[in-house]
Amino acid sequence: MDCPNSNEIFIVHGRDDGVKNEVARFLEKAGLKPIILHECPNEGMTVIEKFEKYSNVNFAIVLLTPDDKGGLNETPFNEKLRARQNVIFELGYFCGKLGRNKVVAIIKDEVEQPSDIVGITYISYREWKTQTLRELKRAGYDFDMEVLLNM
Repeated sequence: MDCPNSNEIFIVHGRDDGVKNEVARFLEKAGLKPIILHECPNEGMTVIEKFEKYSNVNFAIVLLTPDDKGGLNETPFNEKLRARQNVIFELGYFCGKLGRNKVVAIIKDEVEQPSDIVGITYISYREWKTQTLRELKRAGYDFDMEVLLNM
């Protein structure tokens, strides 16, 4: 089992502030520190510089929420709900940086899953607390799961 060096967890999110805040506050109750990019100081950095600086974590939670619509050009009326483009980019970034075993994607509603990324733990928003806590435990984070689930 890997042991993380810090209690920081990066949260990748789109436009659903409710889901983002729910996950962040729950992680705080577990004694973990959610890293949300727009809550971090800018310090004159570009977005990508800021992202690189604050992505030095041991685990990432990616929130795939239905923020956009898209589909094949040949079938314009068959659009699917999708996560924002930055969310998909950051999902791939963290898979490459941390390894797929240190990334979970929480899927809200019927959001299309990225087609070329296999081996990521996809978690339904309806069951995100229990499954996310299990993944964090497996990754070496320390907290009392029973207490958190009974809050």
